[in-house]
Amino acid sequence: MKALWSAIVSGYLRVIAPVADWLVAKRVRPNTITTVGTICTCTAGGIFATGHISIGGWFLGLTALFDVLDGTVARRTGTTSHFGAFYDSTLDRVADGFLLGGLVVFYATHPIHANKAMVIVATLALIAAFLTSYTNARAEGLGFSARVGVLQRPERITLLAAPQALFGLALHGWVLAGIVTLLMVTAWITFFQRMAYVHRITTAAPTSTSPGE
Repeated sequence: MKALWSAIVSGYLRVIAPVADWLVAKRVRPNTITTVGTICTCTAGGIFATGHISIGGWFLGLTALFDVLDGTVARRTGTTSHFGAFYDSTLDRVADGFLLGGLVVFYATHPIHANKAMVIVATLALIAAFLTSYTNARAEGLGFSARVGVLQRPERITLLAAPQALFGLALHGWVLAGIVTLLMVTAWITFFQRMAYVHRITTAAPTSTSPGE
């Protein structure tokens, strides 16, 4: 599975390479790309909230390239910075909140597909998405990296884009419900994997770092 995902990522990077070349030539700042990408993802969340699931999936899939381009342009132009990394990570959380929040609103308000159980599932997915990001950020603050687990952010965006673009609310919305449930379960698994990973690292060697929150 990892090999397949790596092949997909490599192919995707080759496809968007001309776009990266154009942005570098035009001297577009990486933080500008990050901002535009966040606005697009938040917009996709708004589209999900209104019940236009297929349109939201296509829009998210087509604009997800901004998530990759900001880092690519920063590296190629030598403009990587601590603030850039902080800005990108922070706006990713904003985008995640709007995207999954849009699905919460969809399941809470849609006249046909409103479902209390799925409101809970989508909310749990939202919480888990934030927790997986927080665990890695907190680990990095302690001098470790916790980018482990079955569900990273690119995979999460892919799950929220591709199936929705292709199937929308097919089979009376069961395809969407299955994807959101899968995302929720794998996100929580990732959270616990990261907790276990950091516990293993931090207890394997003594550290003078004071405990955090």
